[in-house]
Amino acid sequence: MVAEILTIGTELLLGDITNTNAQHIASQLAAIGVSVYSQTVVGDNEERILAALERAFSYADLVITTGGLGPTEDDLTRETSAKHFGKKLIMHDEWLKKIEEHFAKQNLPCPPNNAKQAMLPEGTILLENNCGTAPGCIIEQGGKVLINLPGPPSEMKLMFERHVAPYLSQKQDVVLVSRQLKFCGIGESMLETQIADLVAAQENPTIAPYAGDCEVHLRITASADGEDEANALIEPVAAEIYNRLGEYIFAEGDETLEEVVVKKIAEHNQTLAVAESCTGGLLSGRLINSPGASEVFIEGIVSYSNKSKMERLGVTAKTLEEHGAVSSQTAGEMAIGVAEALGANVGVAITGIAGPGGGTDEKPVGLVYIAVFIDDGILVKKFNFAGDRARVRTRAVVEALNLLRKIFT
Repeated sequence: MVAEILTIGTELLLGDITNTNAQHIASQLAAIGVSVYSQTVVGDNEERILAALERAFSYADLVITTGGLGPTEDDLTRETSAKHFGKKLIMHDEWLKKIEEHFAKQNLPCPPNNAKQAMLPEGTILLENNCGTAPGCIIEQGGKVLINLPGPPSEMKLMFERHVAPYLSQKQDVVLVSRQLKFCGIGESMLETQIADLVAAQENPTIAPYAGDCEVHLRITASADGEDEANALIEPVAAEIYNRLGEYIFAEGDETLEEVVVKKIAEHNQTLAVAESCTGGLLSGRLINSPGASEVFIEGIVSYSNKSKMERLGVTAKTLEEHGAVSSQTAGEMAIGVAEALGANVGVAITGIAGPGGGTDEKPVGLVYIAVFIDDGILVKKFNFAGDRARVRTRAVVEALNLLRKIFT
């Protein structure tokens, strides 16, 4: 099955919002074996939407649209979809009732224009919207399939998961199974070099590397008549990758780096406190993202000024005078100080120069020290990160998490 993703909305063309819907749909289609040949963005214009549909169906079996299902005059997806297939729009009374009930539950009057959302092309399959008033729909005609999904990502994702994915899976002749390995501490180019022979020899399963946010992910995908058979094809390839690069693999599937770290610290019955300078609370925020963080994470202190480092963390004036705020010595004292001040088993500290200013020949922009205090010992790592201020701060947080992962492995 060959597909096109058609996202509709002038706000996308103007750059007012990011097109995350296309990214999500593409990844979900790949997981069930549907090939996406093209992605198109078109504004809220009937003539252009019709032209985009005509062009897409000239080569695609399946077109998935997002957006344009709202109640206003510039929401044109239903109308253009019906027009493309020569169908009439008819009122779906049951869905109109649900729209009216939606507003009644909030003690609000139902605006008259919302009735437009219950007008659907005749003969379509209605896709219920469990968190909004705009239903989706599936139109099948002449071997072609058009699926209209709402624009808000929360509505679109739930509708795809509950209705679209099962519908499309039933149309596939084979089962497609994917296994995702997540790496940290190794770059994409180095990783690809280490598995170049496996990639060159790939047939079934396939190996697809792609870069995450300071991470690298590998998706191993196999097609077979059944799930067990597909997993049996994946297993030896995954085992070989673990054999070569296992030290860099921190998780599989959807598990995040911070979730892995929190889980490992909890398994060791340890508690954690964090002192951050240049990262300004980003590390604490990542840790708190993880379920179960309250079991291990005591507190995070954003200690930006030298005064704060001395008063809150016990960094000595002598250390700051002789070595500066960005130094291995200061990082070490910050880690010890935050652990002792908050009664944690483990203290982590980050100090650095995120830029764009403040760098010198001796201490350039991107210089970061990360320290971990544990079991009365101190480990300090020095890094020189490239990129802008946001990139340096993000890299520092990821390296701190990865350092904790390795310590508790």
